[in-house]
Amino acid sequence: MPDAAAPARIPRPDGWQILKRNRAAMFALRFLVVLACVAIVVPMLLPAALKVTSSESFMPPSARHLLGSDVNGQDMLYRVLSGARVSLGVGFMGAVISLFIGTLYGMISGYAGGRVDAFMMRTVEVLQSVPRILFIMILIAALDDYVKEWVDGWRLAAQAENWNHAASLMSDLQAYSKVLVMIVSLGLVEWLVMARIVRGQVLVLRELTFVTASKAMGQGSWGVLRRHLLPNLSTIILTYLTLTIPAVILDESFLSFLGLGIEDPAASWGSLLKDGAQVINPLESKWWLLVFPALLMAASLLALNFLGDGLRDAFDPKSGE
Repeated sequence: MPDAAAPARIPRPDGWQILKRNRAAMFALRFLVVLACVAIVVPMLLPAALKVTSSESFMPPSARHLLGSDVNGQDMLYRVLSGARVSLGVGFMGAVISLFIGTLYGMISGYAGGRVDAFMMRTVEVLQSVPRILFIMILIAALDDYVKEWVDGWRLAAQAENWNHAASLMSDLQAYSKVLVMIVSLGLVEWLVMARIVRGQVLVLRELTFVTASKAMGQGSWGVLRRHLLPNLSTIILTYLTLTIPAVILDESFLSFLGLGIEDPAASWGSLLKDGAQVINPLESKWWLLVFPALLMAASLLALNFLGDGLRDAFDPKSGE
């Protein structure tokens, strides 16, 4: 008799071996890993003089400023890599939040079925009818002041206890409070597609023999969801995580380009593109302010889409049929 406690998995071909044969997906994966490491490490190694404002405004690419300098005299290499760190971080964290909400929502909806499923899916359809950028803007406007007050309260409490390091950390965090709000707001918007995908898979999985056997052996609904359905959804969830990250990055960049997202001194690809667009003119073009952030952003989004497509091909449930 099979053990009801042991997670049941549907046998499929080794998806990782299939993924390794996809040259485009593997190149994209290596590119993203290298970019993430460079964005984290290189800004810390650059000379301090390149990280602060100076009189060297609008310097074209040279040996001193490899990617030129911006209006404040800051090195564009430092700014672009700092922007990559923020944009990729916002994209990943926002996608993780959407993954958690969408997976939980879709599993409950698909497993419950009937009227519960119908009500939950109609709710998703109503939310999808609302322009997501408008929804994000409303959330940012509603939550930003609360987050700033919360962080400031912790900073004042740390100062009262003479916890200087914690107070300094809270001060830095206050400058990035809008980043935290954007991560939460984007995560609360991007989960809708994930919920529909997970719900569709659960509708199929719940009719299979191992789920019926688990319920017959007395395992509860949460046990079936956690120990049997979730393991069979893991590769699909991973695949659509990589496809959600570009959507979150694009939304963040669009908001920052409009001046509604990241605020100075923080930088993201969207805010750098906004700064570059403001100084582009037919008489004297500061092309490096626009070209380098745009190229790195486009390459990263393309790599994420190639990786997501490769994962989807490798772990497609139909490949096991």
